[in-house]
Amino acid sequence: MATVHITRRERFSAAHRLGRPEWSAEKNLETFGKCSNPNWHGHNYELWVTVKGETDKKTGFVINLSALSRVMHEHVIDLVDHKNLDLDVPFMNGLISTTENLAVAIWRQLEKPVAAIGGKLLRVKIQETENNSVEYFGE
Repeated sequence: MATVHITRRERFSAAHRLGRPEWSAEKNLETFGKCSNPNWHGHNYELWVTVKGETDKKTGFVINLSALSRVMHEHVIDLVDHKNLDLDVPFMNGLISTTENLAVAIWRQLEKPVAAIGGKLLRVKIQETENNSVEYFGE
């Protein structure tokens, strides 16, 4: 059987601020630019989760996309949507809320729940802006 990759997209909106609390405002601005705004800023993120596997002979599915959507909502979207990534999201505690760190944290949130519904997580992709996206493959 051939290995197939299937992707589900979900969206969420969240605020964050890039910076290190031990650094001065000037150093944070120099390093992180306007994303270090002390009054926060937000994005309308798009999250793509790709699962790989062989198609089931009975269903033709690699994974049931409704079940994948449910897992994505339960373990990520419901926790981050309309939240502050730095203040409200426990799985981001202690991390600078870069899209890179967010992608890895989301992978960790999803890997076991996706496996529990019969999938193997291949990729987490987050698009922060129309020009910027991050992909993480669990390495």
